[in-house]
Order: sequence, then C-alpha cells, then structure tokens
Amino acid sequence: MPLSADERRALAKLASAGHNGVTQSLLTMHGVHPSMVAELVGRGLASMTQEKVGAAGGMVEVVTIRITGAGRDALAAEG
Repeated sequence: MPLSADERRALAKLASAGHNGVTQSLLTMHGVHPSMVAELVGRGLASMTQEKVGAAGGMVEVVTIRITGAGRDALAAEG
C-alpha cells in the first residue's frame, strides 16, 4: 500500500532520528497524531517501546517510536 504524504513525513522524521528514535510527545509536537503512529506500528513500519525514566520528582513513562527496516524500505521505495 502506498504511503500518504503524512506517513512519508512521519517515517522521514523517524529515519532522521537514528537508533534512539523519537518520543511520542515530540512527534505530536511535529503534527504526527498518535493514531498515525499506531497505524505505522500496526503495518510494521515503526516500533513502539515504553520505559520508565527518572525525572525531577520521580519516574515518568516515556513512549519511544523507531522506524523499522520495513519502514526504511517503504520510504526508500517511495523515492
């Protein structure tokens, strides 16, 4: 299935983030809706991990999104 312009933009953002990926919060600030992230994850184009990290006042759960090999391939195929 071809990628929409928004999906290409989201995958490009993930690809430029490298191995560390991007937090869901940062993607949202860049206009990538969580439902799109869920779709990309569901299609195997991105992966999502949750972890707790120390922050001022306690622990905070952070969701990190990374592009997968399939996501890189789909982005490259779109040129």
